[in-house]
Amino acid sequence: MRDLDLTTLRLFVTVCETRNIARAGEQANIVGSAISKRLAVLEDTAGTRLLVRRRRGVEPTPAGETLLEHARAMLASASRIERDMSAYASGIRGQVRILATASVLAESLAEDVAAFLQNPQYRDIRVDMEEDVSVGVVRRIREGSASLGICWDAADFQGLQSRRYRADQLAVVVHPAHPLAALDTLRFEQALGYEHVSLPAASAVQVMLQRAATRMGQPLVQRVVVSNFDAVLRVVCANLAISVVPVQVAHPYAVTFGLRVIPLTDDWARRRFAMCFRDETTLSPAARLLVEHLARCGERQL
Repeated sequence: MRDLDLTTLRLFVTVCETRNIARAGEQANIVGSAISKRLAVLEDTAGTRLLVRRRRGVEPTPAGETLLEHARAMLASASRIERDMSAYASGIRGQVRILATASVLAESLAEDVAAFLQNPQYRDIRVDMEEDVSVGVVRRIREGSASLGICWDAADFQGLQSRRYRADQLAVVVHPAHPLAALDTLRFEQALGYEHVSLPAASAVQVMLQRAATRMGQPLVQRVVVSNFDAVLRVVCANLAISVVPVQVAHPYAVTFGLRVIPLTDDWARRRFAMCFRDETTLSPAARLLVEHLARCGERQL
């Protein structure tokens, strides 16, 4: 394929999302005929039909759906490039992008990054953080989407370098009226007889729990599946189910709502996190400074 025009790709995405060339033109402040010409050129470049006209508008063909996915990724990358260059133009001399799992973001990363940026020497450094599951973090670091990834150290870091970060402790969180609330500690096996509220299947916590339940020969009964820890703990507050979450995440809810946080005694319930990157020697000076700072935070926790 010849070089793709970002403006045309942006219009193509808008047409696919609105399912209407005229509405896409209104959003982009361009006449529909001009969009149609650009789309015709795009189809010629792709060598296949990308859109099908229907009575009430248009919809992408299978090839168009594939291009739509790639176009969104390309436009997101272009947006990051524009933002990074703008940062340098405005005098910010360092840019670090971190990909991290939900557990890392919900626990200590924000505070650790804030402490780093409070150092007057680092006032010209900008740090952006984005959430992803462990597999996605590692894959995107390999692809070069970010400087630094932080996730569970059981992830496959093959081809990457890594350094230790922090650790956490998993616990069962229950409503004070729940039958397990009287316990001070418990084994995960004891919690399998109750309904759970869980994170999506690809999350690190959920992968670990599913594996443990399989080893124990018991099902993990999921009553509710939600997207983040805040929603998990709200379900527990309503006494609809129990959940396994990091102690560090559950503590504020325990204080505010009286939830019982019962640490798990299973060996795997003590998790360790690691930072990963392609090559520490090729990290920008700002990224290397941040890595050293986060490593020291992890050492202080031990």
